[in-house]
Amino acid sequence: MKTTFKTSLILFALVSSFAIVGCKGKKKESPAPVGEVLINEYCSGPEFFSDAKNFRANAVSESMDQQTAKNKALIEAKQHLASFISTTIKSTLDNYVKDNDHDKKEDLEQKYEGLTREVVDQKLSGIRIICDKVTQTKQQTYKAYVAIELGSDDLASAINDKLSKDENLKVDYDYEKFKKTFDDEMQKAAANANK
Repeated sequence: MKTTFKTSLILFALVSSFAIVGCKGKKKESPAPVGEVLINEYCSGPEFFSDAKNFRANAVSESMDQQTAKNKALIEAKQHLASFISTTIKSTLDNYVKDNDHDKKEDLEQKYEGLTREVVDQKLSGIRIICDKVTQTKQQTYKAYVAIELGSDDLASAINDKLSKDENLKVDYDYEKFKKTFDDEMQKAAANANK
């Protein structure tokens, strides 16, 4: 097959344009400021943030003993998760009780909080570990990185079971309103986590 100068020129132009487009697609990461080193931490970053469907938390711990480092990281992550869940549930209950006309709002809110706290404590035993890494430092200590999650639908369902079985709350409790309020709070939490 004979290649003419014109055909070669067209092929060269096509190949060059693809190469230029390919190079422009890659973003160059700016170097860390002088005197600083960029740290890439395991089990951390946007994929480990809470979202509308999952509560997530992560932690890092260091110890001379590998298992101790892992246990400490898991305990710390659970504490972060419990705190985040408690804050979200508190906001949900505040908004749920506020949106419904009840004569004894404070009494009702305290009952809801007590029952939901029990549920949260039970559900924390069912968390999933979504990332688990261990490194050894130059000083021969172990660093454990962990990320955990708990599905928000599982939690809402467990809370519903507990609240709907309570004789005192059964009259005032509306699952659909509670679930909508809970989902709204999860959306807000997810938006704040991604800022």
